[in-house]
Amino acid sequence: MTINKGLLSLVDNTPNFSNQALENAVDTLKLGWVLKGSQLDSVIASNTVLTTSQKNDLKNTINNVTHLNLGRTLGDLVRHSASIIDGTIIPLDDVGNPHATTFLEILQQVQTVQGLIPELLGVPASDKARGVNDHLGTLNNIFGTTEDSTEPVFTTLLESISFIVTSDLATETALETAYDNLKNFINSVVADSTDFQETLDNFATAVATAHTNFNNALAAEPLLTHKNNLIAQREKINVQVALENSNLVGIETYVETLSNNISFASMGEDTELRGLLSKVAQNKNWQTYFENYENERDNLNPIYNIESDSAKSAVIDQVLASRGLPDVTDATDLEAVAAKAQRDTRIDTANYDKFTVEQQIIKSCEQLGITTANRFLTALSGTLLRNMNKHDRDQIAAQLDSNESAETLT
Repeated sequence: MTINKGLLSLVDNTPNFSNQALENAVDTLKLGWVLKGSQLDSVIASNTVLTTSQKNDLKNTINNVTHLNLGRTLGDLVRHSASIIDGTIIPLDDVGNPHATTFLEILQQVQTVQGLIPELLGVPASDKARGVNDHLGTLNNIFGTTEDSTEPVFTTLLESISFIVTSDLATETALETAYDNLKNFINSVVADSTDFQETLDNFATAVATAHTNFNNALAAEPLLTHKNNLIAQREKINVQVALENSNLVGIETYVETLSNNISFASMGEDTELRGLLSKVAQNKNWQTYFENYENERDNLNPIYNIESDSAKSAVIDQVLASRGLPDVTDATDLEAVAAKAQRDTRIDTANYDKFTVEQQIIKSCEQLGITTANRFLTALSGTLLRNMNKHDRDQIAAQLDSNESAETLT
C-alpha cells in the first residue's frame, strides 16, 4: 500500500540511488598502506593503456598476500555494489536478457523471492540464503552493523588497520613506497609507450616482496592478533560479495522456476489436468504429488487446524461432541454396548444376530484381544466399552494428524 503523505513531493523527483553510503564507510578504512593500496587499485582499474591481460597479470602478482592487499578487496567491494545499482551485475544475453537490467527490476525480483519462498518452501527466504541482505547486504550496511554482540566487519577492520598503522613499522612504509612507485609508473605509461612490460613487472615484483616483508613483521603479538583480524574480516567481505553475485546473476531464472512450480502445483485442483501431469512428469516427487493430491485434499478439515500440541486434545473433544460421541457411557447397559460393538469396524459381526447380547460382548472381546477367561460379564462389558471409546478418539486423532500432514510443506 502506498502512503499518500509526501507522495506529491516525489512525483517530479527520482530517488537517485547510489552506493555512496558504502563508499563513505570504505573511505574510513583508508589509512596507511590501505589508502595507498586503494589508490593503486583505482589507477589499475581506470588505466586505458594496459590491456586486460596485463591488468590481470599485474593484479595476480601483487595479490601474493591477500589479506594485506585490502585496497583491491575494498575496490572490488565498491565496484560490486555499483554494478547492482546500475544493473550490470546481471550480464546481457541475446536470448535471456537482451536489455540492460535496472536497479528497480532487481529490487522487484528480490521482493518476489521474499514472497515465493515462504509460499513454496514454508520457511523465510533468509533460511535459504535468499533474504534481502543475501542479495543486497553490501548496500544495506551489512558490514557496519551486526545482529549479535560481535563487532561489525568494518569496525574490526578499522581497529586493526589503525593499530598496525600507528605501530609505525618500517615494512609498512616500504610497502606504501612500493605502491606509489607502481602507481606512478602506470600513470606515466602512454599509448605510444613501447617495451614497458619488464619495468612494469619489476615494480609489481617489488610490491609483492614488500607484501611478504610486511606480513612477516606481523607474525608476533600484539600485531599477530590484528593480522588475523584482517584475514577473518576480508573473508567475510568476499563471502558476502560472492553470495550476492551468485544470487543476483541467476535471480531471474530462480524466480521463474519458483513461479512455474507454484503454477504447476495449483493445477492439481483440476482432475483431468492432475491425471495428465502425473503421467507426463518425469520427476518422481511431482508424480507423487499429483497422484496423492486428491487423498491429501480429502484429509483437509479446518476444524483440525491447531496452533499447538496442547490444543490437540481440546480439538478431539470438540469433534467427538459434534459426532455425539461417546454414544455409550454406561457399561452395565449390555444391549447398548453390544450395539456399539456391531458399529465398530474392527469387529467382524457376521451372524451376530444369532447370538445373545452376552455372547456378542464375549465374541467382540475375543476379536479385540481382550482377555475373557475367569471374568464377569459386567467387567468384560466395561473393558470393551473403554476400548471402543478409545478407538473413536484414536480415529479422530488420526484424522487430525492426516490434516496436519496435508497442510505441512514437505
